[in-house]
Amino acid sequence: MDITKINLYKVNFDAISKSIEADNGEMMEVWYARELQSVLGYARWENFVIAINRAIESCNTQNINVDNHFREVTKMVVLGSGSQRAIVDFMLTRYACYLIAQNGDPKKEEIAFAQSYFAIQTRNAELIEERLQLLSRLETRERLRNSEKQLSQNIYQRGVDDKGFGRIRSKGDTALFGGVSTDQMKKRLGVKSGALADHLPTLTIAAKNLATEMTNYNVDEKDLNGEVAITDEHVQNNQSVRNILLQRGIKPEELPAAEDVKKVERRVAREEKLLEKNTKKLPRN
Repeated sequence: MDITKINLYKVNFDAISKSIEADNGEMMEVWYARELQSVLGYARWENFVIAINRAIESCNTQNINVDNHFREVTKMVVLGSGSQRAIVDFMLTRYACYLIAQNGDPKKEEIAFAQSYFAIQTRNAELIEERLQLLSRLETRERLRNSEKQLSQNIYQRGVDDKGFGRIRSKGDTALFGGVSTDQMKKRLGVKSGALADHLPTLTIAAKNLATEMTNYNVDEKDLNGEVAITDEHVQNNQSVRNILLQRGIKPEELPAAEDVKKVERRVAREEKLLEKNTKKLPRN
């Protein structure tokens, strides 16, 4: 997501925040679900309520007082005939909005933005952009984990054990990195422990995932069996992905290391805990 789109979303989200007085006399920001529904790209309230209910359940699961963050309210709306009708709405804290985004439709770009917008106590677009990039990297790494798990399961049924899977993956790395092995890449990037992929930039993780997904597909499509055949397939797929990168002037073995994914995951988890702690609670009245 580029900074122009981030700024556009930011304007929309800023516009629907409201200020009310908290119990301690300080002002606090709140949002209303009906307005949040619109900026999150939900056309139907019935669908959005599903995300709200999931967020409330998440709050309960964490033993957090729901009333501190979600307040059901009634609003009067004017109908086309000029008459009024009462509708259900929710007053929401920043933390409630974050949970709703966490439980929303992950395919919506607005949801991805909202997860970062509500997670950090700032309106700075550059910091929101930075967090979006971190989340994108975590999501890409998780996709690679899943595709490698699927490959391991697929090839186990085709005569390849765990050690064979390790060799296949290693030879795939060597093809992707232009003859540089997994261990050599670890030394280049200063990786002392853990998986190489945990220290790669998002682009390289995505490249590894694409090659692995291609191997998964062709193992089934071509009915490949045995370590030799599957290794050849995986090497070819990594070479193909490398060629695409080279055509765009990118040498994956020369890209710098990124922060350890495990550290990023821990930091994001800490931020979520601090978010609930630092969010002002809805007034009791």
